[in-house]
Amino acid sequence: MLEIKGLTAEIEGVQVLRKVDLSLAEGATVALIGRNGAGKTSLLRAIMGFLKVTAGEISFDGRPLLQVKPHERPRLGIGYAPEDRRLFSTFTIQENIRLPAEVMRVREAEIARRLEGVYQVLPELADLRHRPAAGLSGGQGKMAALARALMVGTRIILLDEPFQGLAPVLANRYAAALRALRDSHPDIALLITESNPSLLRTFAERSYAIERGEVTEIAGGLAASSLEAAGLH
Repeated sequence: MLEIKGLTAEIEGVQVLRKVDLSLAEGATVALIGRNGAGKTSLLRAIMGFLKVTAGEISFDGRPLLQVKPHERPRLGIGYAPEDRRLFSTFTIQENIRLPAEVMRVREAEIARRLEGVYQVLPELADLRHRPAAGLSGGQGKMAALARALMVGTRIILLDEPFQGLAPVLANRYAAALRALRDSHPDIALLITESNPSLLRTFAERSYAIERGEVTEIAGGLAASSLEAAGLH
């Protein structure tokens, strides 16, 4: 479904991605593991069109994605939950969740249907939906960002370090939400970045390591021996 071949990208003249090859099949869960600064966020931003690509290609369902303007890519069914959440603090939680679909001018009936699905995956947000986003805890904010990505991510969801900074209890709750998402939306593909591979060991079917902008597939998934070989132990 999503194919990345030979992708090279830069920020202010500095190369941050180097000939990246990566594939994401329909309904798959793929982990991208690397240290801070390795290029994880850069790859997600390149997929969303927020980074200058200097070589290579990205295709989605066989369609060249680099020819699609960044603001049009969510219309293809690609949702993105950035590491910093980027919620509007004065909006309620539900207003934040609805916003991407409203910007895309999705019909109100369809927004309502998608909201119902989001609250099935993240029931605690249903109880908090009328609260201002400014009052969210870190874990709740991560879940709200996931919910917002779900509103448009009908095919693919990109999650940038969703577990970062979460206490173990909150990390377990977020993991439960991801399991619920997998069960209720089996056709949606997930690409999840993390610096701690153990957090994704029960989720990822395929795993890649990224270091200095170069990506290699981890043979055998997130097995400890493979991680040691990749220098990520």
